[in-house]
Amino acid sequence: MENQSRVFAEILPAAAREFAVKEKEHGFEMRAVNSQNTGNVNQAREIQVTGTAEVCCPADRVSVRVNVANSKESVNEVTNSITRRLEYILQSVRQHGVSERDTSVRRFLHREAEQYHMEAEVKVTFSDFDKMERVCSVLLEKLDKSVCVGTPHFFHSAESLSQMRRRACVSAVENAQQKACEVSQLLGQTLGPPRQVREEETREWRSEDEENGGRCRDSAPLPHIPNIRASSRVSVSFSLRDRSRKKL
Repeated sequence: MENQSRVFAEILPAAAREFAVKEKEHGFEMRAVNSQNTGNVNQAREIQVTGTAEVCCPADRVSVRVNVANSKESVNEVTNSITRRLEYILQSVRQHGVSERDTSVRRFLHREAEQYHMEAEVKVTFSDFDKMERVCSVLLEKLDKSVCVGTPHFFHSAESLSQMRRRACVSAVENAQQKACEVSQLLGQTLGPPRQVREEETREWRSEDEENGGRCRDSAPLPHIPNIRASSRVSVSFSLRDRSRKKL
């Protein structure tokens, strides 16, 4: 999406003349109106700009659920069997640099006829997608049919969403400042410091999957890595200085 901005400038030079500048669809329209009120001469001159920006943020986290299950005639047998598999899974995860706080384990034991059945699930969250793929490959290769590796679930962390919102706002302010600078040069003025910055509107939405293009019809669908887009609209007021005015 192309960045846009809207501009309104009011300039009161020493001759007490007001200029209003509005950005139209294909350029700027400037009009001059004579002012009879000499009290406006000392009024501060400023330019008001509305700038917009849009940023995109891909998912930065992925979680994978690994399930193991077994049935034995006694509780101890089935517990020992599942525990050995869990220890191997957790060891493989640790060897790839995943911390304990990103790993959780659940167990469920119940009886089926004359046997005891235990199921266990290990949920692992990765910030490195390549590392996730290596761990899944190791588990599938070593444990084979005794383990079920679920489909990766990609998502956004709270930190990445917060950073995305800040980038959208900062980019909108930068766009507004750039446009205000160009307009002030057009009017023969020098852009001064900002007087007011106000974020008027923010939006967030999930973008459509753009990664399916070029994929073979018969190939299995790959896990989707979602993108979230954010837009920000800000209103910024800058003071204006006459270029001909000498610096004190």
